[in-house]
Amino acid sequence: MPFIVRPARAQDLDRANELVVGSMNDLSVRHGFGSMASVRPPVFSQFSLRDDPDGLWIAEDAGEILGFAFSWVCGDLWFLAQLFVSPGEQGRGIGRELLQRTWLHAENAGATNKALITFTFNSASQGLYIRHGLMPRCAIYNLTGARDLLMSRLEGERLRSEPLEGTASHLQILYAIDAGALGVSRAKHHRYLIDGGTTRGVLLYAGDECVGYAYIADGNIGPLAVTQRDLLGPAFRTALALAAESGPAQMSAFIPGPCEAGLSIAVACGMRITLPMILMSTRDFGDWSRYLPRNPGFM
Repeated sequence: MPFIVRPARAQDLDRANELVVGSMNDLSVRHGFGSMASVRPPVFSQFSLRDDPDGLWIAEDAGEILGFAFSWVCGDLWFLAQLFVSPGEQGRGIGRELLQRTWLHAENAGATNKALITFTFNSASQGLYIRHGLMPRCAIYNLTGARDLLMSRLEGERLRSEPLEGTASHLQILYAIDAGALGVSRAKHHRYLIDGGTTRGVLLYAGDECVGYAYIADGNIGPLAVTQRDLLGPAFRTALALAAESGPAQMSAFIPGPCEAGLSIAVACGMRITLPMILMSTRDFGDWSRYLPRNPGFM
């Protein structure tokens, strides 16, 4: 029986999330990296479905979900957060059909740049994306480390932090920082993080000047952004110290290759690269020495 591709519905997202986690782990295990993902509530895809339902698509056959695609748009940037096909169903053209629906999402939104983050070792997908005009831009590394070891080695300059709130003045500060670091506003995603209740957000200050922001959840740092490249190191140290306060056994961060200060601090503190990824886009954008993504789907 042929599969069908249709818009996702709210009741699909738990099953789609299970498919994504299973597909990610199948791929990472086959390439020697072990299982890397666990099933958690699909809160970001739920938010995105309410915000822009045209970005989420399901492939199914007789009621069984075989594939899932999820993209979001901010300003002129379209971002492919997830595109996964069940391992046993690959080779049927499901991924191609899902990708066509997501391209249409980008076109209808008037996006002038398309981007994604994928596994460095997923050469088949990279070839597909290159054929569609998305070129490799920079490496992004997931680093993890034990909290106790990390904190015993964390030394150097830090910044003052204040709680981030969803006020108009705070959102305006975030808009300005993102415009400088990424070239695009993430206003709706900041509201998602601030209103979600599970992520701690802070504004970072050098003296009386706000020079960055950071989010922390379950020991993971990101997104984090600063106004100037030389502030990334102090900002990252501050975020690590704040993340440690909740007592997680492990701490983690996604750090782009151009972010030399972040990589140097992470390695010096005992963090190790656990997963190599790569940013791809149709045109270059952002200053990746000033921004740490939250995860591959959120950016």
